[in-house]
Amino acid sequence: MTATRLFDRTVVRLSPTEEGEDVVAFLQGLVTNDVARQLPVYAALLTPQGKTLYDFLVWPAGHGEVLLDCEAAIADDLVKRLSLYRLRRKIAITRDDEVAVHWQKEMGDGGAADPRLADLGQRWLAPASEDDHSADADYRKHRLSLGVPEGQAEMGDILWLETNAVELHGVAFDKGCYIGQENTARMNWRQKVNRRLVVVPIADSDEKRRRVAYENVGLAVDHVRVENIDPGHAPEWMKPGLSPAP
Repeated sequence: MTATRLFDRTVVRLSPTEEGEDVVAFLQGLVTNDVARQLPVYAALLTPQGKTLYDFLVWPAGHGEVLLDCEAAIADDLVKRLSLYRLRRKIAITRDDEVAVHWQKEMGDGGAADPRLADLGQRWLAPASEDDHSADADYRKHRLSLGVPEGQAEMGDILWLETNAVELHGVAFDKGCYIGQENTARMNWRQKVNRRLVVVPIADSDEKRRRVAYENVGLAVDHVRVENIDPGHAPEWMKPGLSPAP
C-alpha cells in the first residue's frame, strides 16, 4: 500500500449544535483568511499583535461543519483556544482523530491541490485506518525543498506576514476583521515586512536566526532580515515579495 497518511497532522472538527448556528461566520471573525469562499484555504489564528499561534488548512464538511487540518501536537491547544472565543455560541469544537490527513506529491483524483503552493501536491481527508502508512518524512522533505515553512516550531510567535503568508495565500486583506488583523494590515499597507522565514542548508544557517534544524535532510528554517537573504536560498515563489517597493 502506498504511504500517504500524515500522522503528524490531525483534524479539529467544528460543528453547530443548534439549527441556525453558523460555524463559518464564527471562524471568519477569528482567522486570517476568507473561509466563506471555496475551501480548502490556508489560514492561521494569531495573537492580537499579529504573531502566529497556529496555522492550518480549513476544509468543508457536511451539515454545516468545518474541519481544520492542523499539527497533531497542537490540536488540543487549538481546541482550547477556539473554545475561549466560542462564548455562548452553540458550536462543538473537538479533536477528531478518526479522520486522517493524507498527502501525495503528484496530483490525482479525489483530493485537492494544496492551497499554499500547487507544487506541494495533493491533500485529502479520509477515515483513519490501521492499514495507513506514514508519509510524514517524505512530506517534510518535499515541503522544505520548496522552502515552505509550517507549524509551531518553525512559525510560532513570528509575525504572520514574516512567515510568507501573502505568497502562500494565507491571508485575505478584504475579508474584514479578525484577531491580529490591525497590525497585519498595517504591515502590508506600509510594506514593512522586515524579516522572512527562509529554508536554508544547515551549513549556511545562522544559529542566532535559526528556528529549527532538520539534520536528516540537511536543512534549517531561519528567521532572516530581508536584506540579508541570499537570493540563492529564496524559492521562486518568494522572490517577488522580496523586491523593494517602487
